[in-house]
Amino acid sequence: MRVRIALAEKGVKYEYIEQDLWNKSGLLLQMNPVHKKIPVLVHNGKPVCEPLVIVQYIDDPYQRAQCRFWADFVDRKDAAKKDFIDTLKLMERELGDKPYFGGETLGYVNVALLPYCCWFYTYENILNFNIKAECLLKDGP
Repeated sequence: MRVRIALAEKGVKYEYIEQDLWNKSGLLLQMNPVHKKIPVLVHNGKPVCEPLVIVQYIDDPYQRAQCRFWADFVDRKDAAKKDFIDTLKLMERELGDKPYFGGETLGYVNVALLPYCCWFYTYENILNFNIKAECLLKDGP
């Protein structure tokens, strides 16, 4: 709605293309390959993504809007890294000296968490950190 309001206020004529969010079009995926969501403003064949970035773009050149998009992407990535590390530390404290959540045998919580462990290497590479170094409790195992 922000984008549509800004376009209307500026008197910018545009073509609105409805998207099925359960079956995203090739155009949407091509124009917003990072987040794969709407809205996307396509101007002179170049995509501008994220509502507030698009609203700013209506007044700013394309390059400045792209810089804002990537700066926002980095900020979100850093916040995600902090949240992920905090979550792992909380779970490590809860686990304590026990071999499994809930005691001595593999149980419900362990089975729920197990599939995420195979992604740890990917998280470390994408977020550029070491889980063991970041999350190992300093005052315990």
